[in-house]
Amino acid sequence: MKREVLVFRRWKRTGYALFACLGREVVIGVLSVTMLSSVKAVSISEETFRIDTTQVVREVRLGDVGVTGSRAPLALSQAARMVTVLSHDDIQGAAVQSINDLLKMAVGVDVRQRGTLGSQTDVSIRGGTQEQIIVLLNGINICDPQTGHNVLDLPVDLSEIVRIEVLEGPAGRTYGTSSLVGAVNIVTHPAPSSGADISVEGGSFGYVKAGGRINILQKRWNNQVSGSYARSDGFSRSAAGRLNTDFTGGKAFYQGSYADGQVSIRWHAGFSDKGWGSSTFYATPRWQADEQYEHTTKLLAAVQAETLQGAIHLRPSLYWQQHSDRFEGYRGRPDIMKYNYNRCNVYGANLNSYFDWAWGRTAFGGELRNEDHVSGNLGEPLFQPIHISGTDRKYTLGINRTNVSLFLEHNVLLQRLTVSAGIIAARSSWSTGGWGVYPGIDVSYQLAARWKMYASYNTSLRLPSFTEMYYKLQGYAADPHLRPEEMRAIEVGTHYQLEGIDTKLSLYHHHGRNMIDWVMDTSQGDDAVWQSVNHTVINSVGAEASLTLDLRRLLTLPTSHTTLHLSCNLMSQDKKQKPSFVSQYALEYLRHKLVVRLQSSLWRQLSLGMNVRWQDRMGTYTGFDGLVHDYRPFALVDARLAWTAQRYTLYAEVNNVLDNRNYVDYGNVPQPGAWLIVGARWHIPF
Repeated sequence: MKREVLVFRRWKRTGYALFACLGREVVIGVLSVTMLSSVKAVSISEETFRIDTTQVVREVRLGDVGVTGSRAPLALSQAARMVTVLSHDDIQGAAVQSINDLLKMAVGVDVRQRGTLGSQTDVSIRGGTQEQIIVLLNGINICDPQTGHNVLDLPVDLSEIVRIEVLEGPAGRTYGTSSLVGAVNIVTHPAPSSGADISVEGGSFGYVKAGGRINILQKRWNNQVSGSYARSDGFSRSAAGRLNTDFTGGKAFYQGSYADGQVSIRWHAGFSDKGWGSSTFYATPRWQADEQYEHTTKLLAAVQAETLQGAIHLRPSLYWQQHSDRFEGYRGRPDIMKYNYNRCNVYGANLNSYFDWAWGRTAFGGELRNEDHVSGNLGEPLFQPIHISGTDRKYTLGINRTNVSLFLEHNVLLQRLTVSAGIIAARSSWSTGGWGVYPGIDVSYQLAARWKMYASYNTSLRLPSFTEMYYKLQGYAADPHLRPEEMRAIEVGTHYQLEGIDTKLSLYHHHGRNMIDWVMDTSQGDDAVWQSVNHTVINSVGAEASLTLDLRRLLTLPTSHTTLHLSCNLMSQDKKQKPSFVSQYALEYLRHKLVVRLQSSLWRQLSLGMNVRWQDRMGTYTGFDGLVHDYRPFALVDARLAWTAQRYTLYAEVNNVLDNRNYVDYGNVPQPGAWLIVGARWHIPF
């Protein structure tokens, strides 16, 4: 049997490092050791080829995490673009109850909370809006073309997430349309062994949650099923004394995998159903409704495969998702305002392929995505109305568009230099224009053993959402002729590591044109309405820095494992704006954000996690009193105390420890004070 040569360039202090050598011919200096040829370590990251001056060798980085900052799979240490990775340890140690809250830990991400514990949150990156980022589940685009408000209605619990990757800046050639200012990829995987998990928790404001999962591992097959249910009475009441921030909902998720020497197949299917009191979420000075309500249902399924043999690696995917929602302007009173119904089906197929040759790694492929939407108030008149299940109403409006994209990317991996360049060509049946071509290039250079420099230029586009094109209700007037948004960005950065110290710094400039926003011209007085418009140009300039300290190594502590992470983002935007215009999204950007995270092992299995977040938002909002208010800086502190044993975990956490009730994350939307949660998880191995 022909053995492949493995050349070590760096040792990792991981307990499984030796086992990662099994099945390889290992070259360390001039010493050669031959080992068994049929064993593979699961923890080995993606294999990559690097060009040397004399020969091409296969290199495996032990302990690296494979990330998707490019079309071709690269390990985190080899990526030519900086990617923020929230690991499984970060997730388990954080005082959070939802993916929305977890993303607050990423300093370049702006999380604007409407409802608590993930009931509804708008997520954006580097001054963008919630419509301008792409959210992926295991690399599958799960964005809803109706609106970005509910994109994180996910059927996945935090305990099932392996990691979350945040790519900041345009990512068109990597993720296609919608990734105007960045991308969030949520990665899940079945547990590595058979067993069952049960979890229960409860807390303030009548909050209760229960969930569980079962995983069965049989040779090459791995299947896992999970589910949970949560509810809360909410932290506030309407002026009439009725519920208006309560929520209730359940979710279920099934994922599985199969792998042999020829092919690897993964699949998942999920269901999410929840309803929540929307309080004043969409209220305006003219419409001060405080008993709004919304109910959403999301179904999704996907299957992905990858060939493991042959010169060309084929990675096809098929996916489908359906999102339905019912909005009640006055909760339970359709006689005052008819309920607004929407249903959107998305069907997609994509192919990501790559091959290695003498000059590096080349990736190519494409995606076909159809978005079909029916509604009571969004779209054009349907030729034949469609009955709305469970009601006496019909969908009378709709819109359908098909998006096609093709991409080509090449990666050159030299001894110190990594170059990743490519283009994406995109076209939509909705647009009257032809193909749009958007290039990008990422470069990284290893200055020294622990010092790396980055530089990139990337472009992207985003089609308007159906809400931006057609929403007309209670003081809103949309424009169906909106043009696609376009973005160009330049970024430079550096990454430096020492024993127990990890630092990053990046500078970026974003240039966006035809940016879409909802604005109100207050000079029109009582006739003023929110209108969707294309802004001419918006420029964003910013700096982002982070510092991670392993205090056990730095202070030579005997047992306590303590990690301190500090990160900040400073940004400034300039745009053409009339003095009388008030913006809902694009002109209300997060100017400054500071995040401090502390994770410490206090005693035996007892650990403490603390998160501090300070932010300063630009922009104004018009209050219900008719006056224009500035957003003020605020700080929030979250803490979690946990006892982790082999078979169980007990924990208590407090969100907003200092009971800050005066902060405004979104105009005219009240926020809760301190929120206490206690819970327990049990693991039962099979």
